[in-house]
Amino acid sequence: MTGTVTVTATATPARVRRAAALAVLRTEARLFCREPASIFWILFFPTVLLAILGLIPSFREPSADLGGLRVIDLYVPVVVLLATIMAGLQAMPPVLTGYRERGILRRMHTTPVRPSALLTAQLVLHGAAVVASAVIALAVGRTAFDVALPGQAAGYVLALLVTTAAALALGATVCAVSPNQKIATAVGSAVFFPSMFTAGVWVPVQAMPDTLETVVGFTPFGAAAQALDRAAAGGWPAWGDLTVTGLWAAVLTAAAIRWFRWE
Repeated sequence: MTGTVTVTATATPARVRRAAALAVLRTEARLFCREPASIFWILFFPTVLLAILGLIPSFREPSADLGGLRVIDLYVPVVVLLATIMAGLQAMPPVLTGYRERGILRRMHTTPVRPSALLTAQLVLHGAAVVASAVIALAVGRTAFDVALPGQAAGYVLALLVTTAAALALGATVCAVSPNQKIATAVGSAVFFPSMFTAGVWVPVQAMPDTLETVVGFTPFGAAAQALDRAAAGGWPAWGDLTVTGLWAAVLTAAAIRWFRWE
């Protein structure tokens, strides 16, 4: 009898914390759905950009310089990367720093909910939004511009997951080093544009000069662009590219944990 009571008493707080975490996730999901700006920039803007580029006639013509591929073929993985950058650097940092600035994270310490539950919910929601954006971009690319679906689906999914982890870890690091919402927005924007360049938004990585392509390949989004492109073409992503992106995700996660403050 005593043993049974002890187990029940021990398990109850864990169940309470799980229930509280699920409640936080549901609440944050409702709040996220009420943010049309975040929904547009993560879910729809990358596909809108793809559609605009696809309307350029020369982008729909095969190019010998690109190995017979079209520019629009290269831009589908690029807009998928753009969704991860939008989520990690533009959408998530202002939310978390705003919660900290208003004392919401500090007040959570007095409830069964832990601040980590809120952070986890934000990561889950923004990660899910990135995946949904990737599906939309792939569907539009296929139906509107006859872009082939990824030839190596498993490798593509793996590269996307690793890239999403790196992007969200970068966003968490921006939150960690930013004391308030305004600074988080400024820092996020400062990192945003170099990230877009290395992802190939202005010039696809494959079309860059060899030296620049090599340098960009050591950045998280440059390596991710090469991994996604190779998977789209039907090959398994190079382990070197996956390793570079994964190492960035690990280092940035460690930095965010080290520097993040709940209040």
